[in-house]
Amino acid sequence: MAGAARRPRTRTGPRLAPGRPLRFGTALGPLLLLAVWSAGSAAGLIEPRLLSAPWTVVTTAGDLVADGRLQGHLASSTQRVVLGLVFGTLAGLVLAVASGLSRIGEALIDGPVQIKRALPSLALVPLLVLWFGIGESMKVITVALAVFVPVYIHTHNGLRTIDSRYVELSETVRLKRRQFIRHVVLPGALPGFLLGMRFAVTSAWLTLVVVEQVNATSGLGYMMELARTYGQTEVIIVGLVVYGLLGLLSDGLVRYAERRVLSWRRTLAG
Repeated sequence: MAGAARRPRTRTGPRLAPGRPLRFGTALGPLLLLAVWSAGSAAGLIEPRLLSAPWTVVTTAGDLVADGRLQGHLASSTQRVVLGLVFGTLAGLVLAVASGLSRIGEALIDGPVQIKRALPSLALVPLLVLWFGIGESMKVITVALAVFVPVYIHTHNGLRTIDSRYVELSETVRLKRRQFIRHVVLPGALPGFLLGMRFAVTSAWLTLVVVEQVNATSGLGYMMELARTYGQTEVIIVGLVVYGLLGLLSDGLVRYAERRVLSWRRTLAG
């Protein structure tokens, strides 16, 4: 009707919530960064010797893929990260359960883990080299040490923040210890464990990029270190982009698993 006041548009969800998730919203930031990088390179504002243009990096990546070098280095890096994640996650999970469900376990385990938490994993590399040499064992162990701390910390916190009423209810219905762990402890600690895994996968790639530059003969870090020696900035950028994509993909997989497993939770994330 002409002249009638327009009704305000209704929005779904609470008024104070962040709103509906943007489709492909996580890609907006990287795309903006890529646009600024491209514009600066095209205008000559960025020195190619210091930061190669995006199209040069793409061409270099194509050449590395064509001769198989990128795939070989990527396979070596992925293998080290996967092994480090497996061993580090298992160690963090077992220690967190032992410490979170027992005061004796906490007294024996939590202190040393907190000390390790204060020590950067990379600061232990010289000692690990003396103990395990410069082979694959040292690299995998270094990644595992970087992984198990966030898994332990967040899983332990998840265990200790389980509502005590669930414990009382479990005792009331006379659950056995194994049933209590399966039906109460593990589901209660799952959000903390998955949060720890998000930090763990990031720590794994951050640690690997440095470890592979120490007496390595393969891997993305080795490829970047070799490129630094010959002043190949574009190869270094390719390595950094691949590392960033791998970290983003790993975090995305954990977040996807988190949404699937914890679909019963109602949060601001939607």
